[in-house]
Amino acid sequence: MSPKSLAVLAFALAVAGSAAAQNVAIVNGKAVPKARLDILLQQASRGGQQPITPELEAQARDNVVMFEIFAQEAEKRGMAATAAYRNQMEFMRQRILVGELFADYQKKNPITDAEAKAEYDKFKAQAAGTEYRARHILVDKEEEANALLKQLAAGAKFDELAKKHSTDKGSGANGGDLDFAKPESYVPEFSKALVALKKGETTAAPVKSQFGWHIIMLEDTREAQFPAFEDVKPQIQQRLTQQKLQQYQDELRKKAKTDYKFAGQ
Repeated sequence: MSPKSLAVLAFALAVAGSAAAQNVAIVNGKAVPKARLDILLQQASRGGQQPITPELEAQARDNVVMFEIFAQEAEKRGMAATAAYRNQMEFMRQRILVGELFADYQKKNPITDAEAKAEYDKFKAQAAGTEYRARHILVDKEEEANALLKQLAAGAKFDELAKKHSTDKGSGANGGDLDFAKPESYVPEFSKALVALKKGETTAAPVKSQFGWHIIMLEDTREAQFPAFEDVKPQIQQRLTQQKLQQYQDELRKKAKTDYKFAGQ
């Protein structure tokens, strides 16, 4: 074989090797491109939130090859020419296009640190104020509440009575402890009685609410706690990203000329 022929053969082999590297497999003479595997791995890893392990990649390879086998059989049977297939393909085409549109919008309109910090400051201002750490005992009847107040006055321990008598099983199991919370997180009757107490003080009379009769003790107060900006920055960015995307969707819907009436309009 001449040097020229050897060169041609080497080039052909190199091209074939390069093409093979771009394919996962050959099924009945038809290539299964590696791009399909990449897409499946991206979906399986949920956009990079899960690591791509060797086991996951092997499973994905099996799937793309099996898909090709099944798809070839479906084409042999003429299913690609059916109306059902064409309708589903059109729907999938739209879904993919919409996904690309929104991904492109988010890429070009990222949430800035300034936007995230402004949102953080807004929530922090709303959360400012005093938090109260209270205990309570909840019972169904006023007479029972009064009897428990007498036991407290006689030296009984609040937490023990709460564990034994409170119908609020959640806090009752913890001795009536409600942890720190702002007053507005409670029903108005409870809140009003709570803020009137001094540290270590218990309501002189039972407090009635929609849940029953409360005996309330104030253990402590503090300024409202709020996490550091860096600790909640990812959650804030995610929330703002969704809000911005929703606004973009609303704008597109409003600009569209259609005789369709959306729900709620």
